[in-house]
Formats: sequence, C-alpha cells, structure tokens
Amino acid sequence: MNSPVPATVLQAGLSGHFSGQVRHHFGRRAGGYEAQALVQRAVACRLGRLCRDLPLPAGPRADLGAGSGLLSRALGTQGLLQLDLCPELLQRNPLQPTLVWDLNEGLPAALRGAALLASGFALQWLDDPAGQLAHWCRALAPGGWLALAVPTAGSFPQWHRAAAAAAVPCTALELPVAKHLLGAAAAAGLRARHSRVLRFSRPQLGGLAALRHLRRLGAGASRRPPLAAGELRRLLAHWPVEESLTWEVLLLVGQRDHPAPSSP
Repeated sequence: MNSPVPATVLQAGLSGHFSGQVRHHFGRRAGGYEAQALVQRAVACRLGRLCRDLPLPAGPRADLGAGSGLLSRALGTQGLLQLDLCPELLQRNPLQPTLVWDLNEGLPAALRGAALLASGFALQWLDDPAGQLAHWCRALAPGGWLALAVPTAGSFPQWHRAAAAAAVPCTALELPVAKHLLGAAAAAGLRARHSRVLRFSRPQLGGLAALRHLRRLGAGASRRPPLAAGELRRLLAHWPVEESLTWEVLLLVGQRDHPAPSSP
C-alpha cells in the first residue's frame, strides 16, 4: 500500500461544489471500492485486452481518474501516472507515481505530448465531459493513444422509468451521450481504432439494493437534491424487484493523427 498522499500534492483546487461532493463520497467508501466495482473491473479487463501491444510513441503516460488502479493493472503498461481527485483511493493504489488532481482543471502541464492517456469510469464526473475529452485528445503526441471507458446516457433505464412512474425527480447522475463524446474526440484529431457501446447488467433485488450498491461504490454524488422520504418510498414502490441495474458503457481506443506531411 502506498504511503498517505500529503495534502500539498494537490496541484489544482476543487473547481466547484460538485467536485468536492464526488471526492467526499469516494473517500468515505474507498476501503470497499474494489469489492463493489465488478462492472468496472470487467470493463477494465476488456479495455486491457484491446490495448495489448499498442505501438506507443515516446512521451508521458497517465491513468486519468485512476482511483485504486484497476485500469492500469489491466493495461499492464509501465510508468502510468496515477492521477485522481480522491487521495483515499490513491492510498489504496499499489502503483506509482500518484498525483491528487481535479480533472475539471484540465491536465497537468507534464502530460502534454502524452504517449498514452487511459481513463475508466471517471470522465462522467466532470463538468464538461465532451470538452475535457477533446482536451485529452489534443494533449496526445502525434501517434499517441487514448483508451477510454465511460458510462453513458443509456445507463440505469430502470431508475429513470421508476422515477417517471412515481412522478419524482430522477437523481441519477446525468451521463454524457456516447455519440457526442465520439464526435468531440474525432474533432480533436483522434482516429478510432475500436469504438463500441456495451451494456452490462448487475443483478439486483429492486431499487433499494441498486441504490445501496451505488452508495457503497462511492458513486452516490448527484447534482440534484436528494429525494424526500416520501418521494423515495414512491420511487422504490415503482421499481420492480426483479429488475437488474443496467450500465451502458462506451469503450474507445484511438490514436492521435500524425500531422499531414508538408508539400515539397
């Protein structure tokens, strides 16, 4: 286990209230994160297989939103900077070096001209996912690679249906639309080698178990106010017990275009 990350390592301040809320939720649940992160682990393994033997150019490498290091371990690539908002998760990351950083502030200057930027289940927590993804793509060196896994807007249909039927607000995190992310990456010069939207279902026993799972994962932050007790009861009453929790996840592996050769 790494030694504790000192507060002075934080190079970029929290960009707003929501970043602080995300850090607080994950920090409280850091000790049990990997036991709950079954979908995240499965996606990391799949992304690792897709990224075997990538021809990486020279340049820095980083795992953006690395947390406890699930994705970096699946990738098996040496020397990835482990960058995350939550120091409690980084303390449980066996890889080095680590850096506490709020990705809403962009990327550290040291990652300009990156050979590899990887990220799993982190982009959705940012204020402008498509804009930050474009920034990541532009930070790559010519010939550099992006490896991304991010839950997208088709996730949690059971939650959305139950909220609509109960006539209560849906407090699920608003997730980015996959085609908007792909468009932003392409406009920033990324050429996709692999792009696919996958669906994963985690068996649950209705809404209460699903919400408890997300809370134990640390993924309980929301930009909406929490439901009142009566609203929550109505939501759970309209959430069928037999329904699983479904994630929609975009997997993207792409390479930054080389500059076009100049004319003689």
